[in-house]
Amino acid sequence: APPLLYWSHVFEVQLITTLWTARFSQEPADQSVVRGQRVILSCVVFNYSGIVQWTKDGLALGIGEDLRAWPRYRVLRVQELGQYNLEILSADLSDDSLYECQAPDAALRSRRAKLTVLIPPDDPVIDGGPEVLLNAGESYNLSCVSRGAKPPSMIEWLKDGLPVDGAASEVLSDRKRVTTRSYLPVQPVDTDTGRNYSCVATNLAIPMGKITTVTLNVHHQPTVTLSIEPRSVLEGERVTFTCQAHANPPIMGYRWAKGGVVLQGARESVFTTKADHSFFTEPVSCLVFNAVGKTNVSILVDVHFGPILLVEPQPKTVDVDSDVSLNCKWAGNPPLTLTWFKKGSNMVLSNSNQLYLKSVSQADAGQYVCKAIVPRIGVGETEVTLTVNGPPIISSDPVQYAVRGERGEVKCFIASTPPPDKIVWAWKENVWEKEKGTLLERYTVEQSKSAAEGGGVLSTLTINNVMESDFLSTYNCTAWNSFGPGTMIISLEETEEVPVGIIAGGTVGSTILLFIFLLVLVLIFYRQRKGSRRGVTLGKPDIKVETINKETHSLEEDSGSVSTASRMVKAMYSPFKDDIELKSDLRSDTLDTRQEYDLKDPTNGYYNVRASTHDEGRPASRSTMHYSDYRSPTGTPGGACYDPRPPSRLSHISYAQFNTFTRGGQSQQPPANPVPAASDFPGDCSLLESNSQLAYDNYGYPSHYQTYRMGFAPSTPSGSETGLGKYGSSTRFSYTSQHSDYSHSRHTQRMQTHV
Repeated sequence: APPLLYWSHVFEVQLITTLWTARFSQEPADQSVVRGQRVILSCVVFNYSGIVQWTKDGLALGIGEDLRAWPRYRVLRVQELGQYNLEILSADLSDDSLYECQAPDAALRSRRAKLTVLIPPDDPVIDGGPEVLLNAGESYNLSCVSRGAKPPSMIEWLKDGLPVDGAASEVLSDRKRVTTRSYLPVQPVDTDTGRNYSCVATNLAIPMGKITTVTLNVHHQPTVTLSIEPRSVLEGERVTFTCQAHANPPIMGYRWAKGGVVLQGARESVFTTKADHSFFTEPVSCLVFNAVGKTNVSILVDVHFGPILLVEPQPKTVDVDSDVSLNCKWAGNPPLTLTWFKKGSNMVLSNSNQLYLKSVSQADAGQYVCKAIVPRIGVGETEVTLTVNGPPIISSDPVQYAVRGERGEVKCFIASTPPPDKIVWAWKENVWEKEKGTLLERYTVEQSKSAAEGGGVLSTLTINNVMESDFLSTYNCTAWNSFGPGTMIISLEETEEVPVGIIAGGTVGSTILLFIFLLVLVLIFYRQRKGSRRGVTLGKPDIKVETINKETHSLEEDSGSVSTASRMVKAMYSPFKDDIELKSDLRSDTLDTRQEYDLKDPTNGYYNVRASTHDEGRPASRSTMHYSDYRSPTGTPGGACYDPRPPSRLSHISYAQFNTFTRGGQSQQPPANPVPAASDFPGDCSLLESNSQLAYDNYGYPSHYQTYRMGFAPSTPSGSETGLGKYGSSTRFSYTSQHSDYSHSRHTQRMQTHV
C-alpha cells in the first residue's frame, strides 16, 4: 500500500510541473525575402510570462517591442498567446543572417533560423550596345554582364525574339552579391544588319528577368547581281548588262571589264554594247567597291554565231602503210556538228575533231575537208593536204592517137611523192633516160611540171613525121623514186585528121536529127494513145495460155524478115491494133486448131495469166488457167467477158521486159486445168488478138526464176533455187513480173486464146 501511494504522489507532482513549465510552441523557420520586402520570423512561448529577446548572428537585438538600435526591426508581442514574432521591414542584404528567439527566465533558446535576402541582378549590359558594329564574315563574341545578383543570375540569349544556344557564362563573386558574364559567338553576314540580339538575366528575386537588346550593324563589301538582256543574241546585236549591288557602307563606284581587260568609260551600273562571238568565251565582269572591299561578278553572253576555226589542220606527209592523224577544231553556237570527208567524196570519215587514218595507201593521199555546221547559223569548212610517200603512179591514157605524117605526142603523167629520181622511155630499140643516151632526130623527150595535174611531172615523147612503124610499137614509160618504180605501157594508134568545121557541122546536124526523131516519136505516141482509148471487147471470159519454145533457126528466120527495132516500135505504139506484119507470125495449132499469137498479154497486164513453156526435145505440154470470176453484167459492152483494162498513161511496152530466160532444173509446172468446153463461153465474146512480137513476160512466175535482158542468159545450175530477189511481186509496176521460167537462150513464145 505505501509504495502505491508513493508513486501516485510522484505522478501528480510531475503532471503539475509539466502543465506549468514554459516551452516553445512555435520556433522561427528558414525564410527567403526579396530585398526591400517585409518579413516576419515567428516565436511563440507557452506558459511563460518573463522576458523574450531575439538575437542576430548571436548578438541580442534588445528587450521590448521597439528595438531602438534597429529601426527596421520590431517585436510583435501578444502576451496572452505567448507570441513574440520578429518583424523586419524593407529587408536588406544586411538582414541576411541567423536569427534565434530566447526566453532567459525559463532558460529557453529556439532553433536558429536562416533568413536569406534575395537580390535581383542589375540591368544586364551588352558590350558595344546599343548598336554593335561588325564586319561580315569575321567571327565575333557578343558579351553580356549581369551584376549584383543574389543568388547568381541565369543569362539567356535571344535572336530576334527566339532563343539562341551556344552561349558560355562565368560567375564573378563579390561577397554575397554575384556578377555573371555570358558570351555568344556570332558569324555575321551582310544580311544581319538590323538584326536584334537580346540578353535576359533571371534569378529567384526576379523570375521574369531583366532584358537588354542591341542591334547589329554589319559592314560588308558589295553584294552584286549581274544580269543580261536579252539572254540570247545573234552576233552583231546589242546587249545590255545591269549590275545590281547593295553594300554597307554605301557603294563608291563601278568598273567594267571584258576578258580581264578594263572597258574605259564604263563607270555606271548599266553597260550596253554590241555583242560578237568573243563574248561567248570572254566573260564580261562588273566590279563594285566600297570602304570595306570590292566584289567582281562575271557573266558569259549566249551569242549565236557561225563556225569559227580555232585549230587549223596542218598538212602532213607520211610513208605508205603509216598511221596518220589530222586535227581541226571549230567553235560555234548553238553546238555544231563536225564532219571529216575526203574532197570529192560524200562519205563521212569522222565526227570528232580528229580524223585517224590507219595504214594509209597512196589512194588515201589528197585533200581532206573538215566541215562544221552550226544549226540555223552557217557552215564552215577547211581543207588539209595529206601526202603519202610511195612509188610513182602513172595516170596517162593507155591508148593515145596520132596522125600519120604529122607530129605526134605520147604523154606520160607521173604523180610521185617524193618526186621521181629517174624517168625512162623505152620503145622499139630506143631507150631514153634523162641526161643519158641519145635519140634519133625524129624523137624528142620533154619534161615539165603540171600544175593542172596537182604538181606532177609530165614527160612527153614527141615523134616528128609519124610513120606506120610508130603505130606498131608500144611505149614503156617508167619512173623511179626511193620507194620503187611505176610503169605504164602506152599504145599509139592511128587516127585521121578531121577538120574542125566538119566536126562542128556534124554535131549540129546530129542534134537537129535527134530533135526531129523525138518529135516524130511523140506524135506517133499521141496518135496511138488516142486510138488505144477506144473500147476493146474481150470475147471470152476464160483464157487458155500456151507457150511453145520455137527452134533457134526459126527465130533467126523471123529476125531476118522483121527487124528487132521494128518489132519493138510496133509493140510499143500499137498495143491494141491489128498489125499485118506481126500477124504473119501467127501459126495454127495442129493440136487444138486454135489461133495462136506471139506471146503478149491480150488484156495488157490487167489479168495475171500464167504461161507454160515447152523445152526442146520434150513432148509439147500445155498449162491452162481459167479465170471465170471476172464476168461483167450482161447487157454491157463485152458482157460476160473480161472487164476492160483500166486506162493507163504507159504503153504496154512500159511494163514488159525484153528477156530470154533459163529455167532451173528442178522447177515444176503447175498442174493443167481442164480444158473448158465451147458451151462454157458466151457467144458474144470475140477472139483475143495480139500484134506484138515482145516476149510475154508480164505475168506472174515462180519467185525462183530469174530474168535476163535481150538474150545471152546463162544457164541456171541444176537444183539451184533463189528467192524473189531485190524486188518482190509487189513492185511499183503491178503489170510487170520480175521472173520467168524459160530454159533456152534463144526462143520465142506464143499465146493462144481458146474459144
